[in-house]
Amino acid sequence: KDPMLDDETVQTLETFFELDCNVSETAKKLFIHRNTLLYRLDKFKQESGLDVRTFNQAVHVKIALQLYKVTKRA
Repeated sequence: KDPMLDDETVQTLETFFELDCNVSETAKKLFIHRNTLLYRLDKFKQESGLDVRTFNQAVHVKIALQLYKVTKRA
């Protein structure tokens, strides 16, 4: 199992994408402080080299996340 994609990270990213990359709305929906969400996104950026707050990199992560979920089920 990939430590970078633990359940919390996957849930955070999926919610972030579901809410059109809106930091405030994502934090509210996850019941966490906005700064906690920013910390999680920064941690993901450090570990993956991808910043989901930029459109192009968010698209790459979204596609990779979909592929990860499909292959994990197989």
